[in-house]
Amino acid sequence: MSSAGPDRHLIARRVAAVTVSLVLAGGAVACGPEDAAGKGGSGDKPGAAGAPQKGGTLTVLNSEPQSDFDPARLYTSGGGNVPSLVFRTLTTRNREDGAAGTKVVPDLATDTGKPNADATEWTYTLKDGLKYEDGSPITSADIKYGIERSFAAELSGGAPYLRDWLVGGEGYEGPYKDGGKGLDSIVVPDPKTIVFKLRKPEGEFPFVATQTQFAPVPKAKDTGVKYEEHPVSSGPYKVVKNDNDGEHLTLERNEHWDEKTDEERKAYPDKIDVRSGLDAAVINQRLTTSSGPDAAAVTTDTNLGPAELAQIGDNKELAGRVGTGHFGYINYLAFNPKAAPFDNPKVRQAISHAINRTSVINAAGGSALAEPATTFLPEREAFGFTPYDHFPAGKTGDPAKAKQLLAEAGFPDGITVTLTHSTAQNRQTSPEVATAVQQALAAAGITVKLEGLENNAFNEKRWDAKNTPGFFLSRWGADWPSGAPFLAPIFDGRQIVTNGSNYNHAQLNDPAVNAEIDEIAKLTDLAAAGKRWGALDKKIGEQALDVPLFHPVYKRLVGKDVKNVVISDWTGVLDVSQVSVK
Repeated sequence: MSSAGPDRHLIARRVAAVTVSLVLAGGAVACGPEDAAGKGGSGDKPGAAGAPQKGGTLTVLNSEPQSDFDPARLYTSGGGNVPSLVFRTLTTRNREDGAAGTKVVPDLATDTGKPNADATEWTYTLKDGLKYEDGSPITSADIKYGIERSFAAELSGGAPYLRDWLVGGEGYEGPYKDGGKGLDSIVVPDPKTIVFKLRKPEGEFPFVATQTQFAPVPKAKDTGVKYEEHPVSSGPYKVVKNDNDGEHLTLERNEHWDEKTDEERKAYPDKIDVRSGLDAAVINQRLTTSSGPDAAAVTTDTNLGPAELAQIGDNKELAGRVGTGHFGYINYLAFNPKAAPFDNPKVRQAISHAINRTSVINAAGGSALAEPATTFLPEREAFGFTPYDHFPAGKTGDPAKAKQLLAEAGFPDGITVTLTHSTAQNRQTSPEVATAVQQALAAAGITVKLEGLENNAFNEKRWDAKNTPGFFLSRWGADWPSGAPFLAPIFDGRQIVTNGSNYNHAQLNDPAVNAEIDEIAKLTDLAAAGKRWGALDKKIGEQALDVPLFHPVYKRLVGKDVKNVVISDWTGVLDVSQVSVK
């Protein structure tokens, strides 16, 4: 995926340690696509005018291929974007602009699930009239089998939650090795009912049920690792071509999909042509020019950069084709409090006061592409956002306060520290942002030496509990719009991993924090849960374990003939299931 967009590879590194509840949303008080109610680049909703109509071919131009096109192997939330055209799931995201798009809604199921009294058991009933692309009926046993095959080692890559949450999930190896036994914690009493039995309360289970692992797979049609070449469609489109592992993917209508059973997908185009492996600059140039098939083209992974936004400038026609999105994402400075001098809270507080967010945002591409952050949670209600700024730095930093705190910490002459960052040109963990931090801290008497690492080496080091840098740039994206997938992986002490990828950079193991995570996970009232996630964020923030820097904003062009642009705060990007090209 483009370095400027929601990082699918970052999300895919979530380990099975996420023992939380669930959801997903994005950015600041202005929601969704430039105030989703309809303020795109030209003052109207982005895209061509006129009512959407059925027909035509939608072209998708992407940098990253849609690889591993198997519901077991895909790591998506809300059913994904292109995958959601083929794979329906028990629940899915609400396909609406902005904050309204952070809601989970029924898909194959009649509702978002019925929990028992303590949310350790969830029951779903399938809708009537559900069919695969060959006209055969979709059953609850197919959903059970689809989930079970996602446990197979040869089909790894999908979301890890069920391995942790389902009773018996931690040791299950999938249907190819279980002798037909299956998972006892997934019960199918009849062809339309499926029951999940969990090890502990999970009040947000409906959001995990949006993952593609919940797509039905008919056992008789399962071809193992080759299934991705022609998966059996339950959605409005079927795969007719998959070249080079998703580099060129062609989808055509599934004539057995019944829109009466699917309130979310509009499925206007007759055909979807996905072409990947393209250079970002080429994608944006083709969308700008919009000639031939590119007039009906979109991208789901390539942002506009500062130079391209400057070129658009006052061009009303182009500006009217720019969609703006927010995704649940935070870019931050991380501390390892086990390493000196970051073991001193006043040193961490001093750095927090010294940071110049204006220069950081400029390094990230400017205010059009980044919004300042003082909280770990994104500024969206769905996440439980609660405003706080424990260590005010203003817009350009407070070096005097930082020097005072350093003196109180025993460093009246300042300190010298090393900041680890990536050499990838992503404007998030990259040299430009690191340099902006370096310059801001210099004004407070903090000398920063920069350690730039190739991106893979950088990621390995920052997630290594035994060798975590003392001070480094980092980022995190949520698997759904809730405080759960933000705070639990980063601050739950029981998720510290010493022999693998460890996301709890501070190695915080506070019994009170752990207990509150468990208590919130019991709640099925998401509004109540959100308030408690926000309060927990504020409480953790007092320890200065990180310095929130900014939330990214996504700016993406669409072709001149593209209509019905919908960008939710769940994904932050255009929803291909809503687009019309006629």
